[in-house]
Amino acid sequence: MLTDYFLAHGAYVFASGWAQFAAAFGCAFLIMLFCGRGFIKWMHLWQKKGQPISENVPESHRAKAGTPTMGGILILIAVLVASVLFMPLFNQAGWIALLALVMFGLLGFVDDYKKVTSQSKKAANGLSPSFRLAAEALFVVILVYLINKTMPPYVPDMSIVIGSSILWPLNSWTLGSVWGTPITLGFLYYIFGYFVICGSANATNITDGLDGMLSKLYLPVLIVLVVALYGATRIGFMDSVVFLPAASSLYAPLGAMAGAVLGFLWYNSKPASIFMGDVGSLALGGFMGTVAMLLKSEIIMGIAAGMMVLILLSSFTQTMYFKITRKITGTGKRIFLRAPLHHHFEELGWTETKIVERFFVLSILFSGVALVLLKFA
Repeated sequence: MLTDYFLAHGAYVFASGWAQFAAAFGCAFLIMLFCGRGFIKWMHLWQKKGQPISENVPESHRAKAGTPTMGGILILIAVLVASVLFMPLFNQAGWIALLALVMFGLLGFVDDYKKVTSQSKKAANGLSPSFRLAAEALFVVILVYLINKTMPPYVPDMSIVIGSSILWPLNSWTLGSVWGTPITLGFLYYIFGYFVICGSANATNITDGLDGMLSKLYLPVLIVLVVALYGATRIGFMDSVVFLPAASSLYAPLGAMAGAVLGFLWYNSKPASIFMGDVGSLALGGFMGTVAMLLKSEIIMGIAAGMMVLILLSSFTQTMYFKITRKITGTGKRIFLRAPLHHHFEELGWTETKIVERFFVLSILFSGVALVLLKFA
């Protein structure tokens, strides 16, 4: 909106993706900073008892009772406002990323609302897992269809790129140089999209278990996606990306997301004044996976988000191992003292702050590996 206005009136600095990124970052951060305290008070008045503390978490979490949740609502508002103000409005990629944010955010809101109104301490006091997975599958079908439509003519339909590859339009949009392998998946592309987008959403959802942890693990991944975006919109900057000029509209949404998450950390750092809730964690994950698919950087994102992937796998393997051993022996056994992974370390006696900071360090390392591969793989 403002970007189009400024460009129409000669302020060509806003033609730069970095200017859009910086403006959206600042706008979203200021919204979080100045509206955060009033929003928290409003959440306190509305929710009264706050988020119920699940019976499946360590005893130390009982002290968090009464803390309001659904802080993700303010994140969504900040990202949407800042993105619409500073991204080019007639470019599909940015709108698809925001659509993912809204759809997964609404699903999370319904889940949070059920938890807050029921005040049940059971782990399954929100939406049923089957309903959530079915809703997420519907979202993915819509998003993957739209993502595929944004790809330029020289990118094969329903395809992924494996290995070092550079694709760009030369001589009337013919295929330039391909050192990697574009693989057309057909219908399987939707299955691939389900694992990328839903996997991202559920990984961020499970990661949101300690004060400030999801924000700190998410920000390094955002940096990797921003670098991938720069590479995708600049020929010759790196040899491991597909040239996607239409992706330039993602600068503002990524900047807005970075500013909103950093601003939320101001209130969510230990001791948290508010929790993100499923409305925030699912939205962040759906957004992250969708942007990765828009940039053809799904594998790079998976490496950058390695810490979140490990947390998700710890919960999955714990559940499957328990079910299998119970079926075989009659008594379920566990791999970890408690899942997800951060609760295992809590049971070992690690403080919440130590877990968050060490996971943050590991997230930076995973993202560093992803950046190296993004440039040289």
